[in-house]
Amino acid sequence: MVKKTAFTLLELVFSIVILGIIGKFGVEFLAQVYRSFIFTSVNHELELNSGSTVELVASRLQYRIKDSVIARKNDYTDDPIAIGSASGNDYKVLEWVGSDSDGFRGSWDGSFHKPNWSSILDLDAGNANKLVSPETNTSAIDHLVQVLSDGNSSIDDVALYFLGSDSDIQTGYGWDGNTTLIDEQNGTMHPVTAVSGHIDEFNSSTPANFSGVDIYEYYQLAWTAYAIVLEDYNATGNSTGTLKLYYNYQPWEGENYASNGAYSAILMKNVSTFQFTAIDSIIKIQVCVKSDLIEEYSICKEKTVF
Repeated sequence: MVKKTAFTLLELVFSIVILGIIGKFGVEFLAQVYRSFIFTSVNHELELNSGSTVELVASRLQYRIKDSVIARKNDYTDDPIAIGSASGNDYKVLEWVGSDSDGFRGSWDGSFHKPNWSSILDLDAGNANKLVSPETNTSAIDHLVQVLSDGNSSIDDVALYFLGSDSDIQTGYGWDGNTTLIDEQNGTMHPVTAVSGHIDEFNSSTPANFSGVDIYEYYQLAWTAYAIVLEDYNATGNSTGTLKLYYNYQPWEGENYASNGAYSAILMKNVSTFQFTAIDSIIKIQVCVKSDLIEEYSICKEKTVF
């Protein structure tokens, strides 16, 4: 006769207790692992997105016309404020005129990269009707501007900024929508266009010429302004908004970033903070972003642009 063995009651009790302990702490362990995985994933995503956004904004600001930077409280209808005077957290718009860095970088001519515009004027060769810029190629400028703007802008939309000239934030760039002084060539920005048959010359694209205008030897050429705007900010909900980049508009022609033809791109959603401050020509920007998956958790990235 075969003798069969089985668990005793005490062994069964011990087995049940051990399984209960394993079940309790095992579930908690798995839950903790899952929470750690979610946190790590969210943290990595926020780090990556906020970092790339700050770098993109900084890369655009790097080629700004430094005297042109302004702030607005909510949108383009608010008064422009010189960034050095825009203190506090109430400003959601950062705008500036960008120097045409792509054109200045130029194109390969078979031997070296030749700039489309040289940044130098021959003061002796120019007069009230034309500005002469040696080694400049207005045809190349026109082609590149049309490519970058998808055909919405051209050489007829560019303007020159004279290095060392007086800069008036309110009226010199067209930020307020009034281009009266600019149309008279008495603003900070000087709208120009090409001279037929002379690729190294500019003339005025407004009814006024350069008579009586202070012309400087060095200049920067611009074809667009840029705006970083925090939109749809929900202060009573999750306290976040969407950060957008606007470009392809010319304030010196009376345009703003909401004008027809201006382009926009979403930089980041769920932005809780977009702040900036300036000391002289140095700008510091900060972007903070939240996640819907983790409450009261945000990551901030900062960048200083010289």
